[in-house]
Amino acid sequence: MRHIINRSGTVSLLTASFFAGCLTDKYILKRANAATAQLPATAVQPSHILTGSPSTLDIDRVKEQPSRASQIMRYGYPGFDNLRTFEDYVLSYDRRNRIAHWVVEHLSSDRLVYNSSGSGYDRGHLAAAGNHRQSQTAVDQTFLLSNMAPQVGKGFNRDKWNELEKHVRKLARKNKNVYVCTGPLFLPKLEQDGSLYIKYKIVGRNNIAVPTHFFKVALVELMNGKFELEAYILPNSVIPDDIPLTSFMVPLDSIERSAGFLIFDKLPKNALNKVNGKSGNMLM
Repeated sequence: MRHIINRSGTVSLLTASFFAGCLTDKYILKRANAATAQLPATAVQPSHILTGSPSTLDIDRVKEQPSRASQIMRYGYPGFDNLRTFEDYVLSYDRRNRIAHWVVEHLSSDRLVYNSSGSGYDRGHLAAAGNHRQSQTAVDQTFLLSNMAPQVGKGFNRDKWNELEKHVRKLARKNKNVYVCTGPLFLPKLEQDGSLYIKYKIVGRNNIAVPTHFFKVALVELMNGKFELEAYILPNSVIPDDIPLTSFMVPLDSIERSAGFLIFDKLPKNALNKVNGKSGNMLM
């Protein structure tokens, strides 16, 4: 009998607690609604809350505003290893070599308006600061170390590589859109014994790898909706000024084989009008 009474008492206590909790929740909700109603029209509301019923939301307008990252990566990710997304570019970071695998940018005319210290190398930008004048934050983020790689200064970073960056910006000013993929390469070299070796220097206390070469691929969207592509590999060394940039043009697949990933593979191949200045949609 005592056991039954105890169980009844427990049930009664739980029931009372349940109704008390409901009343408390209703009271809190009522107070919260009253407080919200008293806010002035200019009060800041939580940015992550959508007010109104689904029927009143401008869903179509929301769908028409893709994220910046989706715009940048419209034609595919070269890979998904340790991705880092910034305001105006996306990169994949190589933890072993302590530099990026690749950096992808989206350039257009309207968006262009606006320590390996002591090692003998410049901190070369993969996403160039001059490409990202849309905001101060975008400019500042190009100076993050994850966007840097050791580059020979005079004769390369400040000269031929800089010339290539300016050429890409010129393409962006003249055309609808330009998508750019940039990264380091570690290419083999034939030694005296007749064998190929991949050799590269390590700098800094963090053991940052110095690439033997750098690549840059520019996918240019023309005003008529067609595309042209330019692909370059430059050695990370002093390059004479009189050697034209066109001397460093290479087939896209040679970069992809050396880097180990595909570049702009979501672009329909029949959309390409020219590759390295030559008519046709062949990438070879």
